[in-house]
Amino acid sequence: MSTVKELFPHLEGEELSLVQRAFDIASRVLSDKTRDNGAPFLEHPVGVARIVDGEIGLPPVCVAAVFLHESALIHPESKSLMGDFPQEVMQIVDGLDKISTINPRDTRLEAENYKKLIVQYSRDPRVTVIKIADRLEVMRNLSIMSKGVRERKCLETLMLYIPLAHQLGLHNIKGELEDIYFRFAYPEEYRSVTNKLKATERDREKLTEEFVKPLAEKLSRAGIKYKLKARTKTAWSIFKKMQKQKVPFEGVYDVFAIRFIIDCEPVRETELKLCWDVYSYVTEQYQSDTSRLRDWLTTPKANGYESLHITVKNSEGSPIEVQIRSRKMDEIAESGNAAHWAYKGIGHEKTMDNWLNSVRYALEHPNSDAADDLPEPPPGEIFVFTPTGELRILSAGATVLDFAFNIHSNLGLKCVGALVNNKSVTIREKLSTGDVVEIHTGKSRLPSPDWLNFVVTSKARSKIRQVLKEAENKASSDGKELLDRRLKNWKLEFTDDIRGEFMKKNHYSSLKEMYSAIGEGVLDVNSVKTFVLGWQNKEESASSSESLADGAEPSRAVWAARPGSDDILVLNAENLKGLDYKMARCCNPVFGDDVFGFVTRDDGIKIHRISCPNAARLIEMYPYRIQKVRWTESPSGGSFQVGLRLVADTELGVSGDIMDVINQFKTSLRSFNLGDSRRDGTVDITLRLSVPSNMELDKIVSRLRAVRHILKVSRL
Repeated sequence: MSTVKELFPHLEGEELSLVQRAFDIASRVLSDKTRDNGAPFLEHPVGVARIVDGEIGLPPVCVAAVFLHESALIHPESKSLMGDFPQEVMQIVDGLDKISTINPRDTRLEAENYKKLIVQYSRDPRVTVIKIADRLEVMRNLSIMSKGVRERKCLETLMLYIPLAHQLGLHNIKGELEDIYFRFAYPEEYRSVTNKLKATERDREKLTEEFVKPLAEKLSRAGIKYKLKARTKTAWSIFKKMQKQKVPFEGVYDVFAIRFIIDCEPVRETELKLCWDVYSYVTEQYQSDTSRLRDWLTTPKANGYESLHITVKNSEGSPIEVQIRSRKMDEIAESGNAAHWAYKGIGHEKTMDNWLNSVRYALEHPNSDAADDLPEPPPGEIFVFTPTGELRILSAGATVLDFAFNIHSNLGLKCVGALVNNKSVTIREKLSTGDVVEIHTGKSRLPSPDWLNFVVTSKARSKIRQVLKEAENKASSDGKELLDRRLKNWKLEFTDDIRGEFMKKNHYSSLKEMYSAIGEGVLDVNSVKTFVLGWQNKEESASSSESLADGAEPSRAVWAARPGSDDILVLNAENLKGLDYKMARCCNPVFGDDVFGFVTRDDGIKIHRISCPNAARLIEMYPYRIQKVRWTESPSGGSFQVGLRLVADTELGVSGDIMDVINQFKTSLRSFNLGDSRRDGTVDITLRLSVPSNMELDKIVSRLRAVRHILKVSRL
């Protein structure tokens, strides 16, 4: 570590001794503390002290106060070593100690609130300036800090310190803080803007040269001595203007300004006259936009800023901002004070006192001249505090419920409201940057689908959807179990055809939705029974019309001419096309199925599966027309047509997998129909196969159910 004399070479005598004693205390007290990168923590107060001394120009008492404040902040007992320091130094230390206790939560991230707290804790304006210097040193070393600390420091700097530096006239520090914030908060955008600034630097130099060329001779003849400076906007200011105006980098016309800095005696009357003379020469040569004239010569800003701003068009019609000021005005504007320069007739102390008075005024009065380029929160984000001061970053428009889910998913599920800035609000309340939110909870409850209408953060939406889906799955499972149990008790079969019509009538887009409605009690399971019975009655009417051309049922005398009801009709697969019986199309029996015969008038005996959707109705209503049927011991080489319905969660690759299964067995594919995707993302596939027996069919069905992406397989 360098010596105090090396760090502050201009200090001598008592001033050097004062700073040396403070430095020695800090060296001892902070010797065991390191920064995040392992370097000695003493580097921090040294860096702050050098900014205070060399870049701002505050006196040695402030430099000494920096070392003593850092010592007392880390080890309060070290104040016992500071008894022989001047009262002025200790008052500054006390002010810095108090300001350090301000929690950003207490300010709600508003610069004016921060200023009010600073004034309450210390009325010495030098304390505030030192605090800004402290933050500048922190930001210069932001890369050594953890990600969480960087984010917090960046936000505090944007919302509190940059506005404060602006209001106090520390424009150089303000610009540097902005660019550091920009570099860490938006690294890609920062690289883009800074690279474009570098790439267009020669163009700006050429534009400046061409602009001043016709003015140089006139100003020379008038005896006006000046220095020309091209001031380029900070990268952050350019980026904000791009965002605000929704234009690319090339669309920001005031990327830089041409500044005339007049070299003259620091006598106000002389300074004002020469500034207005330059204004006259510029506006004679170039067309000016009077609406953009900013006269801070006649009425300086509260922070002491003096300058004349005009916008003119050059020979090519491009707008250029021109700033006109004296050398003294420029130095005050850039550094906030004139401590580094001695002007004729103005002493060092008087200059510093004048500037500190302007700082004191800015601290004690609301900002009445807020510039357009004051910092704003990043677009699309808000910053909210927990009651303990923990910072949470949320999407703009976030509600109390979003905040609760951001803290923890279980807290979101239990959230019933909140206290926002000590005011009771509902879960729908939208939050703003700086709000302090305390969540109120109740018993865990299922989220409402309505929650998705007002939450905006992805975490909240994702968790709500997950819980809703889990609840729907459980309700669907419960509903299916209930319906299956009731149908079994009622001895009714809810076939695919009946189910499809029922869902269509009741506007259910998926089985899950229907089962969930039953499970949740929204749909009365008895309505399914009513519908199935009604469907069967219609089917019976249609069957009667088909069986009896004249609308009359066959008499018992007709039935008596046939084999007795106790007789057994033996079926052979080779006889399928015989005249005596046919396979019913409603259930497509296959060799080996449990079957029965139903006597029709014109089509002979129709063979139905015992599990046929119409079986219960036919057996119950027409027992005298039922024929007992059994198959021969073994199939004789015949084949049976059978339909299968498959439900898959995707159609990609499933068709090929199905064909692979079919080709493994003694079967042939008669038809393959791929339906449209449904709302729940599934797709229906209908197959028509020719199989020798139900044993072969069972193998096919079992293998199809094992195929990935196939959710369900059922016979038609």
